[in-house]
Amino acid sequence: MATAIPETRAFTASSELSRARRRARAASLVGSTVEWYDYFAFATASALVFGDVFFPSAQRLSGTMQSFAVLGVGFVARPIGGLVLGRLGDRYGRRRVLLTTLWTMGLASTAIGVLPTAGQVGSLAPVLLVVLRLVQGFGVGGEWAGAALVAVENAPADRKARWGSLPQMGTALGAVLATAVFVPVSTLSDAALQTWGWRVPFLASSVVLAIGVWIRAGILETVDFQALESTGAISPAPITESVRSDRVPLLLSVGMRLAENMWGYLVLVFALSYVPRAGHFDRDVALVAVSSSVLAGVGCYWGAALLADRVGRQRVFVVGAVFGIGFAWPFFQMLSSDSLVIVWVALFLGWGIASGVNFAIEPAWFTELFGRSTRYTGLSLAYNVATMLSGFTPFIATALLRWGGGARPIVALLVLLGLLSLGSALLAPDRYGAGRPPARRR
Repeated sequence: MATAIPETRAFTASSELSRARRRARAASLVGSTVEWYDYFAFATASALVFGDVFFPSAQRLSGTMQSFAVLGVGFVARPIGGLVLGRLGDRYGRRRVLLTTLWTMGLASTAIGVLPTAGQVGSLAPVLLVVLRLVQGFGVGGEWAGAALVAVENAPADRKARWGSLPQMGTALGAVLATAVFVPVSTLSDAALQTWGWRVPFLASSVVLAIGVWIRAGILETVDFQALESTGAISPAPITESVRSDRVPLLLSVGMRLAENMWGYLVLVFALSYVPRAGHFDRDVALVAVSSSVLAGVGCYWGAALLADRVGRQRVFVVGAVFGIGFAWPFFQMLSSDSLVIVWVALFLGWGIASGVNFAIEPAWFTELFGRSTRYTGLSLAYNVATMLSGFTPFIATALLRWGGGARPIVALLVLLGLLSLGSALLAPDRYGAGRPPARRR
């Protein structure tokens, strides 16, 4: 009986740790899905309806360009949100900031659903849309790093890439949910879509907000941040410290993100306007094609993360980057096909391989590049600066099409960013295996 109490306590501690880790995984996946639903609902509406609703005096392609410009405005606010929320995350913990980002995104998205249109209040309508887009951008600026850290910092040493891929899956699932909600809406008549139909996905944000808050309110602080608190190693000035000591990992992380981020927005946003404009398929068919290809591509995330936990981050990343460079031209050739199967395969490969392979392992690799006391700030800066630089992809691609030259300039830009990402990955240290026990055989 003398050993029963310690064993019971050890078992209880182990069970509590397992429950906390399960909750952390769920919070990373579900919370990220909810928050990115809000973000991609805006992106989908930009491709389908905002040009007509908020910029009705412009020609259709010009209106789409203007709505994509507003979409891009949110990326300007993201580094600001990353700095402010990243500092708070490094000073006061990951959990509190994640709840803040969720409330910010959810309330801004619901407010978009009740905005007056240009036909009702004139030029004030797009101004209000820009303001709410900036609020969205600020909130999401602190989302990705927090969700990544909750997953990776709680993960066992030999599963960090797999756990880190969960918030990335949430990003994809949020995009799928947003486009799926727009599928029945897109079948409405133009008049119904432009008067009330487009509002439904945004008003639904209030429901998904409640789900996300319930999930995230129950998580504990991450193991790594608790260690910082217990040792008194929390940085008093994480922004200053990160800029001073993390310049190299920051630049390399930004470089690695550029190409996969452009690929992601080409599939999620640009394709929604490009495929119907090519004249082969209606907008509801394009929505279904994008949504189903993105959902199927999520499986590639787990496969890439599994490999990264076995053979290292760099090797897997290089494969994804090389594929993205080589697939740039075939992607647009396939996207212009009159075969829906070929279009779907192009979208799947663009999302699942050209973007997804690298996107899946970034949380684990980037976390390992930054010190614990400045991770939230460093990851937020890297993620959001890269997104700001490549987040205007739908606008740039649409402008290049409008001004002539076809897809060639877009392909050239993809290849250039792909080479930058590949070079950054080859220069970045791969700390795979550091402090990691031998992989368990199954």
